[in-house]
Amino acid sequence: MSEFLWVEKYRPKTVSDAVLPKSVEKSLKSMIKSGDLQNMLFTGTAGVGKTTAARALCNELGLDYIIINGSEEGNIDTLRGKIKQFASTVSLNGGYKVVILDEADYLNPQSTQPALRGFIEQFSDNCRFILTCNFKNRIIEPLHSRCAVYDFNTDKKEMAVLCGDFMERIEGILLHEGIKDYVKSDLANLIMKYLPDWRRVLNELQRSCVGGELVLLSQTTGTDEQFKQLFTSLKNKDFKTMRSWVVNHLDLDTTAIIRGVYDQMMDYVQPQTVPQLVLILADYQYKAAFVADHELNLVACMTEIMGDVQFK
Repeated sequence: MSEFLWVEKYRPKTVSDAVLPKSVEKSLKSMIKSGDLQNMLFTGTAGVGKTTAARALCNELGLDYIIINGSEEGNIDTLRGKIKQFASTVSLNGGYKVVILDEADYLNPQSTQPALRGFIEQFSDNCRFILTCNFKNRIIEPLHSRCAVYDFNTDKKEMAVLCGDFMERIEGILLHEGIKDYVKSDLANLIMKYLPDWRRVLNELQRSCVGGELVLLSQTTGTDEQFKQLFTSLKNKDFKTMRSWVVNHLDLDTTAIIRGVYDQMMDYVQPQTVPQLVLILADYQYKAAFVADHELNLVACMTEIMGDVQFK
């Protein structure tokens, strides 16, 4: 399955191959040259290459590593068990073992993050930790102080350079996939639409390649009548109709669908449950930036709305 997804199939194996801010790239290359690895916190918006950089760094240093997803495996017992099992043994390759903790900002700041601080200290002799997060203000100060912080966000000037680098990358991917019939401006528009989420760009690019051709899908937001049909199915708790609606409207951008529900919610939703609906939409819009299956993500979103929101 992973080889089917272009984000995995074409994931850079080295730091030089990754599209990264130059300051971050320079620092990581310096670590590779010296072999001196720190505990680190990679921060930046979804899809900018934080996990890719961490993996590439470990690969180039020849270090054993494990990836733990903080949003899925973030309870204390799971975290303790996985880290202890991995970090308590000596690497067969020599050198440090590395725990890459993805989405560390999902960890509970009152319980799990303080426990993680203890793990970092407990296994400091043979293990290093690389934490990734979208929001560094959600990481407690004791973890900040134990990690070198690298910010993957960039200014507009450097972002223009990175866009050019990524354009070359996706053109190479299309060539490798045998897709030659495309308009370069369409690729540029796709990059600009999801900037700076490189992962989302690649997911949308793969989704738009049909029968050896690049067919960019409509980016419209849908009509009022279409959303009326959706809200009716949600009100009636008609899962089958709702799922069919999602499947039939996947040519729309996921973010645009969520935005459409947000824009029209006051016409269909009881005022007292509007705050709950807003929180649901915000959560799933965030998840849409890194999920591979947008149909499943949208169906899950609508199912939660169906169960938790009251309609007029």
